[in-house]
Formats: sequence, structure tokens, C-alpha cells
Amino acid sequence: MSIEYEALAHAAIDKIKDEGRYREFADIRRVQGRFPRATHFGPDGEREITVWCSNDYLGMGQHPNVLEAMHRALDTAGAGSGGTRNISGTTHYHVQLEHELAALHRKQSALLFTSGYIANQAALATLATLLPDCVILSDADNHASMIDGIRHGRCDKRIWRHNDLGDLEQHLKALDPDRPKIVAFESVYSMDGDIAPIGEICDLARTYNALTYLDEVHAVGLYGQGGGGISERDGVSDKVDIIEGTLAKGFGLMGGYIAGTSAMLDAIRSLASGFIFTTSLAPVIVAGALASVRHLRASGAERAAQQAAAARLKQMITARGLPLMSNDSHIVPVMVGDPVLCKLLTDRLLSDYGIYVQPINYPTVPKGTERIRLTPSPLHDEADMAHLVASIDALWTELGLHRAAA
Repeated sequence: MSIEYEALAHAAIDKIKDEGRYREFADIRRVQGRFPRATHFGPDGEREITVWCSNDYLGMGQHPNVLEAMHRALDTAGAGSGGTRNISGTTHYHVQLEHELAALHRKQSALLFTSGYIANQAALATLATLLPDCVILSDADNHASMIDGIRHGRCDKRIWRHNDLGDLEQHLKALDPDRPKIVAFESVYSMDGDIAPIGEICDLARTYNALTYLDEVHAVGLYGQGGGGISERDGVSDKVDIIEGTLAKGFGLMGGYIAGTSAMLDAIRSLASGFIFTTSLAPVIVAGALASVRHLRASGAERAAQQAAAARLKQMITARGLPLMSNDSHIVPVMVGDPVLCKLLTDRLLSDYGIYVQPINYPTVPKGTERIRLTPSPLHDEADMAHLVASIDALWTELGLHRAAA
């Protein structure tokens, strides 16, 4: 009997659609020099929209210094990198950026990857196999890339309650003090916007002889005097053994990296499949990221403006009685709680108001906690915010969505 492969694929998609979590991509093109404006290519033709869900939090993907550096690199080195880092894919741009990132986090060394996802997956999987009989203690809300890395490492693992120091300590206490262990967690959790108590977690880890692995992807560029993340802002970078970050959010490009001791990173460089067998980032991208990191290490203006924009937007949303998920970060999540209505809301924002926001549904967040996630930047002005909030408010009433208690 033959297997109906196409039917199985259709059945899987139908199930996702029935659950209201089928994802559709908006066909857009950002307008250079006018972020957050973009051109939407829809069924009725082209029109200008405003982007409210970009992870280019500071608009650095449009910064003149970044664009100039990328043009210069293209003219100097051409387009591609030429191979993996081991086979002709290490360029002077890669070396310079790794030095810059190590300095940013005050670590001995840094190592570039093609994405933040790959950085987490490759680093954690390699550490799990590098350290004999290793156990990884993972925060319950860790990103899929961290979970994937731990799974690929095939080591013992413990899941501790999100940001719960007492639960973490109970898990640490139950383990042999001499057994290799890693506490893996994030600084800013991007869907709720809450922030980890990094210093306290690191102190606990050190007490129980554990290594610390911190994902700062939603914080690098955005916090700290030089953009080194929450660990820099809180003055605890020296307590963290390995810091993982991205070039694709606050820095506005693409790619990921880890920073730590030279010995630890050299071992990961030498053993991680996700590093060894992947073509390196193109020089033009690395040159742009280098310019972005250097600019944000010297300038705090973008960070200050972005924090002010986030605070202002939260205030405006709360004033309308919309169910803002309160937090101390730059993330602005508004709870919907239904996948179908969440998608309908974002579809209508785009079609009726020229506002682009993607619905956040399962598996990115647990079922029943579907939301929109707004990301104000320094380049969204007061008029943009007023239009956004008034549009959401009107649709909230029309769709009969739940409001916050007065």
C-alpha cells in the first residue's frame, strides 16, 4: 500500500488552521532611510505601512554609519565569504568583529555564528558533550534555540521555574557538587518582557559550582553604558561565564555570537558542528554589524530614545484600558488570549489602518496567551503611537475583546 505523503502534509496544515495558528507572511519591503515605513505588496497593490513588530529595535539596520560600512565592504571584498570559517571563510571583518564583541562584554574572546539560534544550539550542545556527565539547569521559559541545543547535547537536564531563585537552588542542592553543571537562562524574555535577576542567579550558580550561560539577544545594544545588555547595566557581566547575543535585533543586521574565556570558546570553535560546517556570514553583513556595535558602544542616544518611546506607548495603551502585560523592559505585549481573534486583529490592523503587527500564537507562547507584541523604536513618533493606539482601541471594541480591569 502506498503512503499518501501529500495527504499527510495537508492534514498537518489543516490541523494548524483549525487551531487558528496558521501563519501567513506579509510581503513587505522596508523603505531605506524612512524606518519604520515599509511598502506592503498586497492583493490590492502596493501601499505604505508602518511596521510595529520589528526586532530591529533601534533602527540600526537603516543607520547611515552601518549602510556606509556595508557599501565600503561590498566594494572592497565582494559579496560572499567564500566558505566555512575553516575553509577560507574567515575574513578580517570577522576577526575585527569578534574582538569588538569580546571588548563589549569584557570577555577574553568571542565567536561568531550565522544566527543567534545557531549560536545557542551549537554552544549548548557542545558544552553538554564537552563536560563529562554534565547536567543543564534550564529556565522554564528559555527560547526554543536553547531547548534545542540542550536536546542535541543529550545530557541530563533540569527545568527550574521561571526566574524562581528558590526553585533553582533546590535543583542545585540536589546535585553532586563535583558534577559539571550549567545554569542556562535569558536576560530579557522577549514574549513577556520580564527580566532575570542575573546577579543573584550567578551567585547561586557559583555557590554550587555551576557554569552560567546567559542569552542576552533581546538586550544587547539596548541596555548598559555601551550596549552590553542587562548584565552590563546591572554591573554583573564578570559573574557570567558565557554570554550569547545576536546581531539581528538591537544591532540591526544578522548573525549571533558567544563571548567568554578563550579556552572555553576555543573548545566550542573546535567541536561545534553548527560552527564548523556552516558557511560564514558575508563580509558585507559583518562590516555592517561591526559599524553598528562600534556606534552603539559610543552612543547612548538611541537607547534612551527607545526606552522613552516604550514607556510612552505603555502609558497610552494603559490609558485606553487595553490589557498590557506589564514589565520593566522595552517589550510591549498586549494580551488577546484567542488565536483566531489575534490573527483577525492583526489582519484588520494591516488592511484597515496600514499598521503591520504579527500575531503571536502557539507554539511561540502557550495556548490561551496569544498576544500582539509591539516594538516601539526611536523612530516611531507621537503621531505613529497615537494612530496605533486609536486603531487597536477601535478594533478591540469591534471584536469584543477583553479589557483590563479599571
